Amino acid sequence: MKELSKESVVWAEIDEGSAGQRIDNFLCKLLKGVPKSHIYRILRSGEVRVNKKRVDQTCRLQPGDQVRIPPVRVAGPAERGYVPALEFPILYEDDALLAVDKPSGVAVHGGSGVSFGVIEQLRSARPQARFLELVHRLDRETSGVLLLAKKRSALTALHEQMRDGKTDKRYLALVLGPWKNAKQHVKLPLHKFTRPDGERRVMVREGGQESHTVFALQKAWADYSLLEAQLKTGRTHQIRVHLAHIGFPIAGDAKYGDFARNRELMKRGLKRMFLHAHSIALAHPLTGEPLRFTAPLQEELQKFLDEMDAVSNRASNAL
Repeated sequence: MKELSKESVVWAEIDEGSAGQRIDNFLCKLLKGVPKSHIYRILRSGEVRVNKKRVDQTCRLQPGDQVRIPPVRVAGPAERGYVPALEFPILYEDDALLAVDKPSGVAVHGGSGVSFGVIEQLRSARPQARFLELVHRLDRETSGVLLLAKKRSALTALHEQMRDGKTDKRYLALVLGPWKNAKQHVKLPLHKFTRPDGERRVMVREGGQESHTVFALQKAWADYSLLEAQLKTGRTHQIRVHLAHIGFPIAGDAKYGDFARNRELMKRGLKRMFLHAHSIALAHPLTGEPLRFTAPLQEELQKFLDEMDAVSNRASNAL
């Protein structure tokens, strides 16, 4: 394809890597540095054409489609900012799928005050990759298994599995308080809203999105409990809000947690939220082979559990 220009029309031919993608998402990826509002404006105005016909933003592209792109101003590399090339610990990789172990404190993508995330850094590290997209998301503070697709067909198949509830995502969370039930289902509707300062939050509210989490007790201490959380739905901040609402906030959660207890935990060495995407099971998007990827607890989380065990053992021996 010709280099994009602010002075001339460019025609792009759709290849297999972009087939099945919506035109708005295709343009957002292609026209990095162009505001989304401008992309939707040129779509509404008819300046973007597919096979010489006007289309709306829901048009899905097919191999061989000819896309007319009007003159636009694309920000240069200096304006977009430097993205360091970085690989992350690989749990699995083949021609269609990549599973990495995301560390805490790293966003999965740029935006909302973050210049870049895992996806931008991986693309920078793999300039030869024709296609690389996030399959799902993790909160910035959450560590663990993160899936990326290396083919459009793999991305579509994985999204279909997730919509149909055919994937099994499990997290480990340390909560404040003594959890009693070996297994507990929590079904509470979740509503997303924006605070006056612009921060996005989630709360339990009637009429919100249906959401379902299954919690299983893994280990208990006097004031803390380690839970496995199995997602039956995949709502924003679902595990965090469900636990906080029923009185068991996640240790170190700066949004929905117990802020006074969090300060105490920081003094004891826990400086992050204790939520870890432990495993995900799915069918391979192209072959159907059953797969399960597991990421062990990161060192700082395991160290905190070990220290709690040591304190508990000392207390027992003193009796």
